Amino acid sequence: MNKIFYRISSTIALSLALLTWASTPLAHSQVPAGSVRQMEPHLSQIFPSTTRDWWLYLPADANPKKPMAVMVFQDGHDYVKPSGAWRVPAVFDQLIHQGDMPPTVGIFINPGHNTAAPAPQSPWRVTNRSFEYDTLSDQYARFLLDEIFPKVSSIQALSSDPDQRAICGASSGGICAFTVAWQRPDQFRKVLSTIGSFTNIRGGHAYPYLIRSSERKPIRLWLQDGRADLDNAHGNWPLGNQQMATALRYMNYDFKFVFTDGEHNSKDAGPLLSDALKWLWRK
Repeated sequence: MNKIFYRISSTIALSLALLTWASTPLAHSQVPAGSVRQMEPHLSQIFPSTTRDWWLYLPADANPKKPMAVMVFQDGHDYVKPSGAWRVPAVFDQLIHQGDMPPTVGIFINPGHNTAAPAPQSPWRVTNRSFEYDTLSDQYARFLLDEIFPKVSSIQALSSDPDQRAICGASSGGICAFTVAWQRPDQFRKVLSTIGSFTNIRGGHAYPYLIRSSERKPIRLWLQDGRADLDNAHGNWPLGNQQMATALRYMNYDFKFVFTDGEHNSKDAGPLLSDALKWLWRK
């Protein structure tokens, strides 16, 4: 069943989530902790002359030969760290232990940076981010499937079931997550997008129309945006996300849209991550 949460209900939900998130430690001695390893920088062939940092999370009971669910995070540096808005490995540990999501491999990957360019001043300033994330093609999906997944599979077997594959991102990473599932629903069927850039950076404003005019795809989506998100020459982010939600509702997608009061950051979405993952991975 699809749902749209408007300002009043979402504000109440966010306030409760913030209280829980702020007061509850994510690490407990009773919760088996998974492992995080930083991988060797990946030099891409699909995105020539670009390299990127990435990390791999394996649940505590990972069996290298037993296929596991997988979830990919764009701008991985922001999601993998133990502090900040997301703290994904600790959230995964908790939800897997509670049985609220399956044992899941986490892939945290940054966008590419041109090898001929000076080192970026921050991971947000790599050269290839907009091209990789905002382009409405299957190129990024092929990059994941043809270059990254084989490397991960050499360490840990991954499920081939598209219902056991999820993808997540914020801002341009959010529209990227949707594009991967939209282009390859045979491979990815769960999307978590926050403050998604469904605007005309590279044509993303067309998605509401494409959703309405295309056969419904077997994708489950959890979306978030804030009323004070960006409004610039590329478009209006709150309007773009609301149009996405209404198009998804029109086509009877399995989705949830949480509309908060926040700006273009992860302050609102971070505390909602646990509930978002529970909803996304529900049976």
